[in-house]
Amino acid sequence: MQKRTILWYMTFWGFGMNFMLRMNLNIAIVSMVRNSVKTSNDKFKTELYENYSFANASLSINASAHNNNHVFEWDEHQQNTVMGAFFWLHMVLQIPGGMLAQKFGAKSIFGFSNGLVALLTCAIPVTAKNNFVALLVLRVVQGLVAGTAWPAMHSMTGKWIPADERSRFVSAYLGSSFGTAMTYMVCGYLIESLGWESVFYITGLIGLLWHGLWTYLIYDTPGIHPTISEKERKYIEDSLGNDVVKNVSSKIPWRSITTSVPLIVNIVSQIGYNWGMYTLCLQAPTYFKFVLGFDLKRTGFWSGIPYLFLWPFSFTFGCACDYLIKANIMSITNVRKLACVFSNIVHGLFILTLSFAGYNDVLVIFSMVSAVVVSGAISSGALPGIVDLAPNHAGVLQGINGTIVNCCISISPYIVGLITFQQQTIEQWKKVFVVSATVCFITGIAFLLFGSCEIQKWNNDEQKDKKEIKPMV
Repeated sequence: MQKRTILWYMTFWGFGMNFMLRMNLNIAIVSMVRNSVKTSNDKFKTELYENYSFANASLSINASAHNNNHVFEWDEHQQNTVMGAFFWLHMVLQIPGGMLAQKFGAKSIFGFSNGLVALLTCAIPVTAKNNFVALLVLRVVQGLVAGTAWPAMHSMTGKWIPADERSRFVSAYLGSSFGTAMTYMVCGYLIESLGWESVFYITGLIGLLWHGLWTYLIYDTPGIHPTISEKERKYIEDSLGNDVVKNVSSKIPWRSITTSVPLIVNIVSQIGYNWGMYTLCLQAPTYFKFVLGFDLKRTGFWSGIPYLFLWPFSFTFGCACDYLIKANIMSITNVRKLACVFSNIVHGLFILTLSFAGYNDVLVIFSMVSAVVVSGAISSGALPGIVDLAPNHAGVLQGINGTIVNCCISISPYIVGLITFQQQTIEQWKKVFVVSATVCFITGIAFLLFGSCEIQKWNNDEQKDKKEIKPMV
């Protein structure tokens, strides 16, 4: 088996586990909390909410267990706070993560990031039962450490994957969708059988297993891999050519990077994609259970099923995009823009459809699945577009991208909390989805008008400068 194929599988699992560890709380929380909801006079909602037992006591900032079931009395603000806490400092180590990967190697940084987050996940049950603030701190630390993962992986992609294979390879990043699906679908049954604590113990152990295999199997570059075939190594290095410097120094062209219009527009488009996706990822379980009245197993199933279809779409779409590039049918930039039509514009249209679906379960599920699936085009669009711009500095660029994107989307749960505070109604959730759709539309149009994925001259400025220096005689 080719070594970049093994890298693909380990990357797929790595991102799957990465998202499993950040999303597990979103499904577990519907079993952990007693929800307090302001109902309307609508007969259906009145009947729906009569099925739930709501807390009448005043709510404390510290989590307090109810009887022996450890059901916490967290209001909507607290619930969205603990779900959003992961992202509060998630952006802080994005840029340092890219720089560290460039200097010390992506293998160590990506592996350490996911491994430590997995270890901390196992401590969530004990922390939650003892102190709400301590739980917030733990989630913040998880998000902080996890911030190095994405830029580190982009750095490795730039060193391992030729340009006409990047759409397919970056589809491995959407192992995140598989991890999300498994979390929502399987964890509902785990909660029913073993209690909500099992969600954190089992997903944490899966992460630690991945870390061991990643450390053993993966190497930073083809050139240092001890068992790679000469044919594969030569193919990768010849394909990357002069676009990738084998030993990039720590010098980074900050001025060129921060004033790059293609990079800025790329980041803007990813803000829109991520806003839409994180609204669906974070809020689907709450929406299904407390608004539509699904039971726990049905909530987990329908929260997860869209993500099983996302990755196959992403991989198939990526193969088509790589073919268009390799056959010179479309330029790299036009292929990335085609992908953006799906990941932002069409994605936003289905979210908008969801906002008008009301209590029509079939239309809600169709809109949710469709919105998630078409977003898979991001692996052929702006996401590999970061590597296209400057493979020598891909980790740093992704760090900048991740910092800005996460700063923006971290406020999404807070906005949802404000809109739906003690009003878990269709009318309020319609506002949530309309806001998300609008962000998707605006950012997608910006990329279509001003985006570019051509390699930037500052990618090799340092290398050229070295060539121009003549030795003294």
